[in-house]
Amino acid sequence: MQPMVTKPTARTPLSKDRVLHAAVALADESGIEAVTMRKLAASLDVEAMSLYYHVANKDELLDGMVDMVIGEIEEDCGGFSVGGEAGEWKAGEWKAVLRNRILTARAAMLRHRWTPGVLETRTTMSPRLVLYFETVLEILIQGGFSYDLGHHAMHALGSRALGFNQELFVPGDDGQEQDNEEMFAALAQLAPHLTRMIEAAAHDAPDLTLGWCDDQTEFEFGIDLILDGLEHRIS
Repeated sequence: MQPMVTKPTARTPLSKDRVLHAAVALADESGIEAVTMRKLAASLDVEAMSLYYHVANKDELLDGMVDMVIGEIEEDCGGFSVGGEAGEWKAGEWKAVLRNRILTARAAMLRHRWTPGVLETRTTMSPRLVLYFETVLEILIQGGFSYDLGHHAMHALGSRALGFNQELFVPGDDGQEQDNEEMFAALAQLAPHLTRMIEAAAHDAPDLTLGWCDDQTEFEFGIDLILDGLEHRIS
């Protein structure tokens, strides 16, 4: 009886899309600091040098990772374009549409918590990211905003348009509890109101938090405040 010969399993060819998916998965699991060419190559079971056929350098890798997250937002929205012509919508309809768009973006940021930090380091915008902001403005224009007021609105929204708040202050997370206690003791002397505010602050569960003070409640409070103010301006 002839022994059975097992055919080798076909290896999935390496591609840019596969590299980026692996990088996103690695960042989701271990944090963005874990995304090195060496560790990424190990996760794909390839040599590190083979990655450079698909991404020229670390910056191109990070840009591609961000673009994949924006792609998820586009898919979750059923496409970015909202269609129609300026002035077609009912009064105030733009606010619900834009709020939903922003909270959809935030859901993606919560799935990929490293993304806000990487976005803040990027010096270029991919066409897909440009399209996201184009349709945020499109929603405002269809709601009756002038381009001038739309410009002001985009500045007021800032990073919130993409679903996250920029932190004003982040306390150290280096395990030095004694140093943090001394810091807050000094802060209490210098700024008692800020100290009491920090002590009184209650934040959401970790799965709804992107940063030290960027939890879902704070985020939605800020978004609603801005959208209500913009609604007041246009009406």
